[in-house]
Amino acid sequence: MKGKGLLLVVSGPSGAGKGTICKALAQANKDVYLSISATTRSPRCGEVEGESYYFKSEEEFKKMIENDELLEWAAFCNHYYGTPKESVYKMLNEDKNVILEIDVQGALKVKKKYPDGVFVFILPPSMEELRNRIINRGTESQEVINARLNTARLEFTHINNYNYIIVNDTVENAVRNLEAIIIAERCKVERNQQIIKEVCDI
Repeated sequence: MKGKGLLLVVSGPSGAGKGTICKALAQANKDVYLSISATTRSPRCGEVEGESYYFKSEEEFKKMIENDELLEWAAFCNHYYGTPKESVYKMLNEDKNVILEIDVQGALKVKKKYPDGVFVFILPPSMEELRNRIINRGTESQEVINARLNTARLEFTHINNYNYIIVNDTVENAVRNLEAIIIAERCKVERNQQIIKEVCDI
């Protein structure tokens, strides 16, 4: 069924695997577009303008905020990050399903501006598994690991603001579940009023 694409907002704690799931979904589905964020930080080695991020000066980013050009934005480690509206709405109007992989605070901001979005929270199978995944990265101290787990517990308190949860036991299962959510949402009556009118003449 053709129509406006879905805006999928995907959140979850660090280590839950949301980034891996979103990338795998986009690679397997040509109608899925992974949103590109804007940032004021400098490009890292291998990052490409318009593919990795939209790189902006602080002045440019603040102008985007003033002009209401962002669905959501936040300051982190002395840099700004945000989701430009224009590219998201362009893809939605081309019947693409757009994924925003953002944190809980960003998701709540998007929900206010775009209540038709589909909000999905990625959960680990258990807190012990989450701890193991973070430890196995081998990049964080025990203090940082504990901080990430405490942040995860705070994020869990917002789960009821989401429409769906997916338990990431394996990436393959999680991607299948996310694909199923897209199919179900696109078949909803409220999203298909035009075809109902054309076919049923009501």
